[in-house]
Formats: sequence, C-alpha cells, structure tokens
Amino acid sequence: MPDCLFCKIVKGEIPCTKVYEDDAILAFDDIHPMAPVHVILIPKKHIATLMDVDANHTDIAGRLIAVAQKVADIKNVAVGGFRTVMNCNADGGQVVFHLHLHLLGGRKLEDQLG
Repeated sequence: MPDCLFCKIVKGEIPCTKVYEDDAILAFDDIHPMAPVHVILIPKKHIATLMDVDANHTDIAGRLIAVAQKVADIKNVAVGGFRTVMNCNADGGQVVFHLHLHLLGGRKLEDQLG
C-alpha cells in the first residue's frame, strides 16, 4: 500500500525507533506515547484492519502476541504488567489502517472500560 504510513516505516522511508524486528514483525516506539512505555507492533505485510485477518493470517496474529511478550521483556514491563490494545476501524479508534497492536506500560494503567 503506497500511502500507508506503517508500510512506509517497514520500507525504511519513514524513520522509527525500533524496539524489535524479525522477518514478519516490526515493533517501534510510538511518537505520541500514552504511557511511559508505548510500543506499536505491526506485521510487515499490509493487513488493513482486524476484520481483514482470516485463516491465512493466523500465523501473523500469533507472532504479534509472541513479539508482544518479547517487547514487554525488552522494555522491562513484563513482570509489573502492561496493556495491549488493538483498535479496529474508525469507531473503534483506529487511525492508521494497517493492523497494529499497542503495548502500553511503565505505570499503573487505570481501568478505562468501566
């Protein structure tokens, strides 16, 4: 997707502060953090939303979780705890239409759901 912000980051056209990278997943610090630790994890393959994930993408979904565990260790929030968030579509708060997982931590996160 030529106009996708996250695809441009994957291609190296837009710089990021990498936290972790492998052949399928890239994790980088969010430029507008909502917590002391705020990392974005994305598949390198463009998938627009969570609703576009199908049976062919189950490996990517699992890799996102496994990488989230690694990133939590790297950022020293695994023991204390962290939150993961995946927004879907505009009403769900998705701003960049490339599947991504937010990992937030570094302080006690208040319950935002109640």
